[in-house]
Amino acid sequence: MIRVPSVRLIGKDGEQVGIVNTREALIMAQEAELDLIEISPTAQPPVCKIGDFGKYKYELTKKQKDARKKQHIVHLKELKMHPKTEQNDYSYRIKHAREFLADGDRVRITIVFKGREMAYLEFGKRLLDRAAQDLADIADVEVDSSMEGRNMFSIFTIKKTVYQKIKSDKERLEREQKKAEAKDGE
Repeated sequence: MIRVPSVRLIGKDGEQVGIVNTREALIMAQEAELDLIEISPTAQPPVCKIGDFGKYKYELTKKQKDARKKQHIVHLKELKMHPKTEQNDYSYRIKHAREFLADGDRVRITIVFKGREMAYLEFGKRLLDRAAQDLADIADVEVDSSMEGRNMFSIFTIKKTVYQKIKSDKERLEREQKKAEAKDGE
């Protein structure tokens, strides 16, 4: 499958063999009863390695799984309210919005209008503006009060500096807990 005249070859033990004719590299791989694996096809000349192709594919998928574990997927959490939501319910939902933002998720606050409430859209607008003010210390408004049918919504994202501070504080706390557990184990 390798269609170039010469390749940079890495031996089965990981040592550099150098630039070799492709046919010679294939012969060397067959003598070792292994495969010729193209590691970097875009390099000049392409880099190939003598090794077990099945093992190579297994290690590659393992690396990809580890990379997926470490990446953080941003979810969109939704909180619903009505234009006449009372102060206690409002503060409870804002508290949850802060928790979701601290976890790195985006938050969509939706005001749902029922029946004749559609005549009083300004109540919903005021509620979303109040939420924007209450979350201003940790979040930016990504989408400002838009209408979608009978719903008015705003989307909030955490500020980068705040998220980095929260993340470093969590990491520091985890390190301290590990140290405390190690001390207790002694």
